[in-house]
Amino acid sequence: MTARELDAAGITDPSLRAAYTAGRRLNARHGKTYFLATRLLPVDRRAAVHALYGFARYADDIVDDLGAASSTAERRLALDALERQWLRAVRGEEADEPVVRAAADTRARYGIPARHFTDFLASMRSDLWVEEYPTYADLRAYMHGSAAVIGLQMTPVLGTVVPRAEAEPYAAALGVAFQLTNFLRDVGEDLDRGRVYLPLDLLAAHGVDRELLVWSRRTGRRDARITSALRAAAALTRDVYRTAEPGIERLDPVSAPCVRTAFVLYRDILAAIEKDGYAAVHRRSVVGRRRRAAVALRGLARALAARAVARRPGRIAPAGSGTGETYDGAAGVATGGGLMTERQGEGRP
Repeated sequence: MTARELDAAGITDPSLRAAYTAGRRLNARHGKTYFLATRLLPVDRRAAVHALYGFARYADDIVDDLGAASSTAERRLALDALERQWLRAVRGEEADEPVVRAAADTRARYGIPARHFTDFLASMRSDLWVEEYPTYADLRAYMHGSAAVIGLQMTPVLGTVVPRAEAEPYAAALGVAFQLTNFLRDVGEDLDRGRVYLPLDLLAAHGVDRELLVWSRRTGRRDARITSALRAAAALTRDVYRTAEPGIERLDPVSAPCVRTAFVLYRDILAAIEKDGYAAVHRRSVVGRRRRAAVALRGLARALAARAVARRPGRIAPAGSGTGETYDGAAGVATGGGLMTERQGEGRP
Protein backbone atom coordinates (compact mmCIF):
# COMPACT_ATOMS: atom_id res chain seq x y z
CA MET A 1 0.00 0.00 0.00
CA THR A 2 1.41 3.40 -0.86
CA ALA A 3 1.68 6.07 1.81
CA ARG A 4 -0.52 8.33 -0.31
CA GLU A 5 -3.33 5.76 -0.41
CA LEU A 6 -3.13 5.15 3.32
CA ASP A 7 -2.99 8.84 4.16
CA ALA A 8 -5.97 9.57 1.92
CA ALA A 9 -7.97 6.80 3.59
CA GLY A 10 -7.20 8.21 7.04
CA ILE A 11 -5.27 5.11 8.14
CA THR A 12 -2.60 6.38 10.52
CA ASP A 13 -1.80 3.53 12.93
CA PRO A 14 1.53 1.97 11.81
CA SER A 15 0.41 -1.61 12.49
CA LEU A 16 -2.82 -1.09 10.58
CA ARG A 17 -0.97 0.52 7.69
CA ALA A 18 1.22 -2.57 7.48
CA ALA A 19 -1.89 -4.77 7.54
CA TYR A 20 -3.46 -2.94 4.62
CA THR A 21 -0.18 -3.13 2.72
CA ALA A 22 -0.22 -6.91 3.10
CA GLY A 23 -3.62 -7.07 1.39
CA ARG A 24 -2.43 -4.91 -1.48
CA ARG A 25 0.58 -7.17 -1.92
CA LEU A 26 -1.65 -10.24 -2.23
CA ASN A 27 -3.76 -8.56 -4.91
CA ALA A 28 -0.76 -7.40 -6.90
CA ARG A 29 0.59 -10.95 -6.90
CA HIS A 30 -2.60 -12.83 -7.72
CA GLY A 31 -5.13 -10.56 -9.40
CA LYS A 32 -4.14 -8.92 -12.67
CA THR A 33 -7.59 -7.65 -13.55
CA TYR A 34 -8.66 -6.60 -10.06
CA PHE A 35 -5.39 -4.88 -9.27
CA LEU A 36 -5.31 -2.97 -12.53
CA ALA A 37 -8.91 -1.81 -12.20
CA THR A 38 -8.34 -0.71 -8.61
CA ARG A 39 -5.73 1.76 -9.84
CA LEU A 40 -8.63 3.69 -11.40
CA LEU A 41 -10.38 4.28 -8.07
CA PRO A 42 -10.07 7.51 -6.11
CA VAL A 43 -6.98 7.15 -3.99
CA ASP A 44 -8.91 7.23 -0.71
CA ARG A 45 -10.88 4.06 -1.55
CA ARG A 46 -8.14 1.76 -2.78
CA ALA A 47 -7.00 0.61 0.66
CA ALA A 48 -10.46 -0.72 1.48
CA VAL A 49 -10.71 -2.62 -1.80
CA HIS A 50 -7.30 -4.20 -1.27
CA ALA A 51 -8.30 -5.16 2.27
CA LEU A 52 -11.48 -6.92 1.13
CA TYR A 53 -9.87 -8.74 -1.78
CA GLY A 54 -6.79 -9.53 0.30
CA PHE A 55 -8.92 -11.31 2.90
CA ALA A 56 -10.77 -13.24 0.19
CA ARG A 57 -7.54 -14.16 -1.54
CA TYR A 58 -5.96 -15.35 1.70
CA ALA A 59 -8.90 -17.64 2.49
CA ASP A 60 -8.94 -18.98 -1.05
CA ASP A 61 -5.22 -19.75 -0.82
CA ILE A 62 -5.84 -21.82 2.29
CA VAL A 63 -8.39 -23.91 0.40
CA ASP A 64 -6.46 -24.24 -2.87
CA ASP A 65 -2.77 -23.47 -2.41
CA LEU A 66 -1.81 -24.31 1.16
CA GLY A 67 0.58 -26.89 -0.21
CA ALA A 68 0.37 -29.92 -2.43
CA ALA A 69 0.98 -32.23 0.53
CA SER A 70 -1.58 -30.58 2.80
CA SER A 71 -4.46 -32.83 3.79
CA THR A 72 -8.09 -31.79 3.92
CA ALA A 73 -7.88 -31.90 7.71
CA GLU A 74 -4.92 -29.50 7.69
CA ARG A 75 -6.74 -27.10 5.41
CA ARG A 76 -9.80 -27.27 7.63
CA LEU A 77 -7.72 -26.43 10.69
CA ALA A 78 -6.15 -23.47 8.90
CA LEU A 79 -9.56 -22.20 7.84
CA ASP A 80 -10.86 -22.68 11.39
CA ALA A 81 -7.96 -20.59 12.69
CA LEU A 82 -8.69 -17.86 10.16
CA GLU A 83 -12.35 -17.77 11.15
CA ARG A 84 -11.49 -17.55 14.84
CA GLN A 85 -9.19 -14.63 14.13
CA TRP A 86 -11.91 -12.97 12.08
CA LEU A 87 -14.48 -13.27 14.86
CA ARG A 88 -12.00 -11.83 17.37
CA ALA A 89 -11.21 -8.93 15.07
CA VAL A 90 -14.90 -8.15 14.53
CA ARG A 91 -15.26 -7.96 18.32
CA GLY A 92 -12.44 -5.44 18.40
CA GLU A 93 -9.77 -7.84 19.62
CA GLU A 94 -6.31 -8.08 18.11
CA ALA A 95 -5.83 -10.56 15.24
CA ASP A 96 -2.44 -12.02 14.34
CA GLU A 97 -3.00 -12.15 10.59
CA PRO A 98 -2.58 -8.73 8.90
CA VAL A 99 -5.22 -9.30 6.20
CA VAL A 100 -7.76 -10.09 8.92
CA ARG A 101 -7.01 -6.83 10.74
CA ALA A 102 -7.32 -4.80 7.55
CA ALA A 103 -10.57 -6.44 6.45
CA ALA A 104 -12.13 -6.04 9.90
CA ASP A 105 -11.13 -2.37 9.95
CA THR A 106 -12.67 -1.85 6.51
CA ARG A 107 -15.86 -3.60 7.57
CA ALA A 108 -16.19 -1.25 10.54
CA ARG A 109 -15.35 1.91 8.57
CA TYR A 110 -17.94 1.23 5.87
CA GLY A 111 -20.59 -0.54 7.90
CA ILE A 112 -20.42 -3.73 5.83
CA PRO A 113 -22.79 -6.38 7.24
CA ALA A 114 -20.90 -9.17 9.03
CA ARG A 115 -23.09 -11.81 7.35
CA HIS A 116 -21.33 -11.19 4.04
CA PHE A 117 -18.08 -12.44 5.56
CA THR A 118 -19.79 -15.33 7.35
CA ASP A 119 -21.34 -16.45 4.06
CA PHE A 120 -17.99 -16.14 2.31
CA LEU A 121 -16.19 -18.32 4.83
CA ALA A 122 -18.98 -20.92 4.63
CA SER A 123 -18.47 -21.25 0.86
CA MET A 124 -14.71 -21.49 1.31
CA ARG A 125 -15.29 -24.29 3.82
CA SER A 126 -17.49 -26.18 1.36
CA ASP A 127 -14.57 -26.26 -1.08
CA LEU A 128 -12.86 -28.63 1.32
CA TRP A 129 -15.32 -31.42 0.60
CA VAL A 130 -17.67 -30.50 -2.29
CA GLU A 131 -16.20 -31.57 -5.63
CA GLU A 132 -19.13 -30.94 -8.00
CA TYR A 133 -22.54 -29.27 -8.30
CA PRO A 134 -25.47 -31.25 -9.75
CA THR A 135 -27.41 -28.20 -10.98
CA TYR A 136 -26.93 -24.53 -11.69
CA ALA A 137 -29.14 -23.78 -8.68
CA ASP A 138 -26.70 -25.71 -6.49
CA LEU A 139 -23.79 -23.79 -7.95
CA ARG A 140 -25.58 -20.46 -7.43
CA ALA A 141 -26.02 -21.28 -3.76
CA TYR A 142 -22.25 -21.79 -3.49
CA MET A 143 -21.50 -18.64 -5.49
CA HIS A 144 -23.63 -16.52 -3.21
CA GLY A 145 -20.93 -16.91 -0.57
CA SER A 146 -17.90 -17.20 -2.83
CA ALA A 147 -18.68 -14.40 -5.29
CA ALA A 148 -21.94 -12.48 -4.83
CA VAL A 149 -21.03 -11.36 -1.32
CA ILE A 150 -17.77 -9.89 -2.63
CA GLY A 151 -19.84 -7.51 -4.74
CA LEU A 152 -22.03 -6.77 -1.73
CA GLN A 153 -18.96 -6.04 0.42
CA MET A 154 -17.64 -3.69 -2.23
CA THR A 155 -20.80 -1.65 -2.73
CA PRO A 156 -20.44 0.60 0.35
CA VAL A 157 -16.82 1.32 -0.58
CA LEU A 158 -17.61 2.23 -4.16
CA GLY A 159 -20.61 4.39 -3.25
CA THR A 160 -23.89 4.63 -5.14
CA VAL A 161 -26.13 7.31 -6.64
CA VAL A 162 -29.22 5.29 -5.72
CA PRO A 163 -30.21 3.68 -2.43
CA ARG A 164 -27.69 0.96 -1.73
CA ALA A 165 -30.36 -1.76 -1.72
CA GLU A 166 -31.18 -0.89 -5.33
CA ALA A 167 -27.56 -1.34 -6.43
CA GLU A 168 -26.82 -4.51 -4.49
CA PRO A 169 -28.49 -7.08 -6.80
CA TYR A 170 -26.37 -5.84 -9.69
CA ALA A 171 -23.21 -5.96 -7.60
CA ALA A 172 -24.00 -9.53 -6.57
CA ALA A 173 -24.64 -10.51 -10.20
CA LEU A 174 -21.32 -9.02 -11.29
CA GLY A 175 -19.49 -11.08 -8.68
CA VAL A 176 -21.22 -14.18 -10.03
CA ALA A 177 -20.34 -13.26 -13.63
CA PHE A 178 -16.68 -12.88 -12.70
CA GLN A 179 -16.61 -16.23 -10.95
CA LEU A 180 -18.41 -18.07 -13.74
CA THR A 181 -15.76 -16.66 -16.06
CA ASN A 182 -13.05 -18.05 -13.79
CA PHE A 183 -14.74 -21.44 -13.66
CA LEU A 184 -14.86 -21.61 -17.45
CA ARG A 185 -11.29 -20.40 -17.87
CA ASP A 186 -9.93 -22.76 -15.21
CA VAL A 187 -11.74 -26.00 -16.08
CA GLY A 188 -8.48 -27.88 -16.48
CA GLU A 189 -6.81 -26.53 -13.35
CA ASP A 190 -9.90 -27.27 -11.27
CA LEU A 191 -9.94 -30.82 -12.62
CA ASP A 192 -6.39 -31.20 -11.33
CA ARG A 193 -7.77 -30.31 -7.88
CA GLY A 194 -10.51 -32.89 -8.27
CA ARG A 195 -13.26 -30.31 -8.78
CA VAL A 196 -15.83 -29.66 -11.47
CA TYR A 197 -17.50 -26.30 -11.00
CA LEU A 198 -19.55 -26.28 -14.19
CA PRO A 199 -23.02 -27.65 -13.36
CA LEU A 200 -23.33 -31.35 -14.07
CA ASP A 201 -26.76 -30.93 -15.64
CA LEU A 202 -25.37 -28.41 -18.14
CA LEU A 203 -22.53 -30.78 -19.01
CA ALA A 204 -24.87 -33.78 -19.29
CA ALA A 205 -27.11 -31.90 -21.72
CA HIS A 206 -24.16 -32.02 -24.14
CA GLY A 207 -23.10 -35.58 -23.36
CA VAL A 208 -20.26 -34.62 -21.02
CA ASP A 209 -19.44 -36.09 -17.61
CA ARG A 210 -16.46 -35.92 -15.25
CA GLU A 211 -14.84 -38.98 -16.80
CA LEU A 212 -14.83 -37.41 -20.26
CA LEU A 213 -13.31 -34.20 -18.91
CA VAL A 214 -10.60 -36.09 -17.05
CA TRP A 215 -9.84 -38.16 -20.16
CA SER A 216 -9.53 -35.02 -22.25
CA ARG A 217 -7.29 -33.35 -19.68
CA ARG A 218 -5.07 -36.40 -19.33
CA THR A 219 -4.67 -37.17 -23.03
CA GLY A 220 -4.74 -33.63 -24.43
CA ARG A 221 -7.35 -34.74 -26.95
CA ARG A 222 -10.36 -32.61 -27.87
CA ASP A 223 -14.00 -33.72 -27.97
CA ALA A 224 -16.84 -31.93 -29.74
CA ARG A 225 -19.19 -32.62 -26.84
CA ILE A 226 -16.90 -30.74 -24.44
CA THR A 227 -16.62 -27.84 -26.86
CA SER A 228 -20.40 -27.66 -27.07
CA ALA A 229 -20.78 -27.72 -23.28
CA LEU A 230 -18.20 -24.99 -22.74
CA ARG A 231 -19.86 -22.86 -25.41
CA ALA A 232 -23.15 -23.21 -23.52
CA ALA A 233 -21.44 -22.25 -20.25
CA ALA A 234 -20.04 -19.15 -21.92
CA ALA A 235 -23.51 -18.19 -23.17
CA LEU A 236 -24.91 -18.57 -19.65
CA THR A 237 -22.11 -16.38 -18.29
CA ARG A 238 -22.77 -13.66 -20.87
CA ASP A 239 -26.38 -13.59 -19.72
CA VAL A 240 -25.21 -12.87 -16.18
CA TYR A 241 -22.98 -10.05 -17.46
CA ARG A 242 -26.01 -8.53 -19.18
CA THR A 243 -27.94 -8.72 -15.92
CA ALA A 244 -25.12 -7.06 -14.00
CA GLU A 245 -24.17 -4.27 -16.41
CA PRO A 246 -26.94 -1.77 -15.53
CA GLY A 247 -25.56 -1.64 -12.01
CA ILE A 248 -22.44 0.22 -13.13
CA GLU A 249 -24.39 3.42 -13.80
CA ARG A 250 -25.84 3.19 -10.29
CA LEU A 251 -22.38 3.57 -8.75
CA ASP A 252 -20.71 6.80 -7.72
CA PRO A 253 -19.34 8.20 -11.02
CA VAL A 254 -15.79 8.34 -9.65
CA SER A 255 -15.93 4.58 -8.90
CA ALA A 256 -17.78 3.45 -12.02
CA PRO A 257 -14.72 3.56 -14.36
CA CYS A 258 -12.95 1.04 -12.13
CA VAL A 259 -15.86 -1.38 -12.25
CA ARG A 260 -16.44 -0.79 -15.97
CA THR A 261 -12.79 -1.64 -16.66
CA ALA A 262 -12.97 -4.87 -14.65
CA PHE A 263 -16.28 -5.68 -16.36
CA VAL A 264 -14.81 -5.30 -19.86
CA LEU A 265 -11.56 -7.11 -19.12
CA TYR A 266 -13.27 -10.05 -17.46
CA ARG A 267 -15.85 -10.32 -20.23
CA ASP A 268 -12.95 -10.28 -22.68
CA ILE A 269 -11.75 -13.52 -21.12
CA LEU A 270 -14.85 -15.16 -22.59
CA ALA A 271 -13.85 -13.82 -26.00
CA ALA A 272 -10.35 -15.22 -25.51
CA ILE A 273 -11.78 -18.63 -24.60
CA GLU A 274 -13.91 -18.56 -27.74
CA LYS A 275 -10.92 -17.53 -29.85
CA ASP A 276 -8.98 -20.49 -28.43
CA GLY A 277 -11.74 -22.84 -29.55
CA TYR A 278 -13.03 -23.54 -26.02
CA ALA A 279 -9.86 -25.42 -25.16
CA ALA A 280 -10.10 -24.52 -21.46
CA VAL A 281 -9.68 -28.15 -20.41
CA HIS A 282 -6.14 -27.96 -21.77
CA ARG A 283 -4.97 -24.36 -21.33
CA ARG A 284 -5.91 -21.08 -19.71
CA SER A 285 -7.00 -18.36 -22.12
CA VAL A 286 -5.69 -14.85 -21.47
CA VAL A 287 -6.48 -11.33 -22.68
CA GLY A 288 -3.56 -9.85 -24.59
CA ARG A 289 -1.46 -7.10 -23.04
CA ARG A 290 -2.26 -4.63 -25.81
CA ARG A 291 -5.99 -5.09 -25.31
CA ARG A 292 -5.62 -4.75 -21.54
CA ALA A 293 -3.70 -1.52 -21.96
CA ALA A 294 -6.30 -0.08 -24.33
CA VAL A 295 -9.16 -0.87 -21.95
CA ALA A 296 -7.22 0.56 -19.01
CA LEU A 297 -6.49 3.80 -20.84
CA ARG A 298 -10.16 4.25 -21.72
CA GLY A 299 -10.99 3.65 -18.08
CA LEU A 300 -8.41 6.21 -17.04
CA ALA A 301 -9.95 8.83 -19.32
CA ARG A 302 -13.37 8.19 -17.78
CA ALA A 303 -11.93 8.27 -14.28
CA LEU A 304 -10.18 11.59 -14.83
CA ALA A 305 -13.33 13.13 -16.30
CA ALA A 306 -15.43 11.93 -13.35
CA ARG A 307 -12.91 13.27 -10.86
CA ALA A 308 -12.89 16.65 -12.54
CA VAL A 309 -16.64 16.85 -12.03
CA ALA A 310 -16.29 15.64 -8.44
CA ARG A 311 -13.89 18.50 -7.64
CA ARG A 312 -16.42 21.15 -8.59
CA PRO A 313 -17.63 23.24 -5.66
CA GLY A 314 -20.90 22.10 -4.13
CA ARG A 315 -20.64 18.49 -5.27
CA ILE A 316 -22.23 16.18 -2.69
CA ALA A 317 -20.52 12.82 -2.32
CA PRO A 318 -22.79 9.79 -2.79
CA ALA A 319 -23.54 7.61 0.20
CA GLY A 320 -20.73 5.23 1.10
CA SER A 321 -18.23 7.08 -1.07
CA GLY A 322 -15.32 6.75 1.27
CA THR A 323 -13.53 8.75 3.91
CA GLY A 324 -12.56 11.76 1.83
CA GLU A 325 -12.51 13.51 -1.53
CA THR A 326 -8.84 13.06 -2.32
CA TYR A 327 -8.08 11.92 -5.87
CA ASP A 328 -5.03 11.43 -8.02
CA GLY A 329 -4.42 10.88 -11.70
CA ALA A 330 -3.80 7.12 -11.59
CA ALA A 331 -0.66 7.75 -13.57
CA GLY A 332 0.55 4.22 -12.98
CA VAL A 333 -2.26 2.91 -15.20
CA ALA A 334 -1.35 5.25 -18.02
CA THR A 335 2.25 4.08 -17.94
CA GLY A 336 1.28 0.43 -17.70
CA GLY A 337 2.14 0.16 -14.00
CA GLY A 338 -0.73 -2.20 -13.28
CA LEU A 339 0.11 -4.28 -16.33
CA MET A 340 3.83 -4.61 -15.94
CA THR A 341 4.15 -5.46 -12.26
CA GLU A 342 1.60 -8.24 -11.84
CA ARG A 343 2.17 -11.94 -12.25
CA GLN A 344 0.16 -14.12 -14.55
CA GLY A 345 -1.82 -16.01 -11.92
CA GLU A 346 -5.29 -14.90 -10.96
CA GLY A 347 -7.55 -16.84 -8.67
CA ARG A 348 -11.19 -16.50 -7.73
CA PRO A 349 -12.22 -13.34 -5.91
